[in-house]
Amino acid sequence: MNLDPAAESFEHQPDLDIKDLISLEDVMEEMKLGPNGGLIYCFEFLMENLDWLTEGLDAVTDEYLIIIDMPGQIELYTHIPILPRLVKFLSQTGALDIRLCAAYLLESAFLVDRAKYFAGSLSAMSAMIMLEVPHINILSKMDLIKGKMKKKEIKKFITPDTSLLEDDPVERAQRKAGLEVDVHSYDPKDKDALMSGGTFKRLNTAVAELLESFSMVSFLKLDSTDEESVGAILSYIDDCIQYHEAQEPKGLRDEEGDIEE
Repeated sequence: MNLDPAAESFEHQPDLDIKDLISLEDVMEEMKLGPNGGLIYCFEFLMENLDWLTEGLDAVTDEYLIIIDMPGQIELYTHIPILPRLVKFLSQTGALDIRLCAAYLLESAFLVDRAKYFAGSLSAMSAMIMLEVPHINILSKMDLIKGKMKKKEIKKFITPDTSLLEDDPVERAQRKAGLEVDVHSYDPKDKDALMSGGTFKRLNTAVAELLESFSMVSFLKLDSTDEESVGAILSYIDDCIQYHEAQEPKGLRDEEGDIEE
């Protein structure tokens, strides 16, 4: 099911697509809104037309797994309560009663930049707090960093830790290039100076300490080209939605091999 009104192409055609109800392109054109404002409008419109969603999901709610593709704009998962309302509607006892598990994907490319990694981890924690459903965080596209990072190095990123800032390769490269500057003397318009300034470092440290103090965020690794890696992620989702507990118990086999119901 696609709930991203800005999606343009799909590797697998969705069974239910929000663009059949409303699209970001139409909203931006007709309402003269930007991308972020347009997304918010689309989800407000969806919440006013939940019958469309209920009717579309009625036929598939007995299936094992419904994958709901969501927009990546973090504004929807932070201070705007639209998605928590949608989650409550999907999971409440009634016609749908769907057991939900949120999967937050952070691209493994962010591992090479500590600031982006911690910013992504903070966004993950924000989504966990806002959505209030079983939640897993995933480092996706691990196949793209094969051979670029050692396994021992990757393990350090499974749980956000302030010690990661003590050995930041980006910072080392900046020092080597002579880009490290005093926070009180740099030009605010100089992007390189800004991103290597003391204030920026203190911000990263504060974010890392916040994540460490809450101790909520940890990551699983996903390589979509590896069947075992995909299977491992699915097993975690099974646990989150209590899939096996919802199955009918198997009958006992008697001495003659027949199954007693």
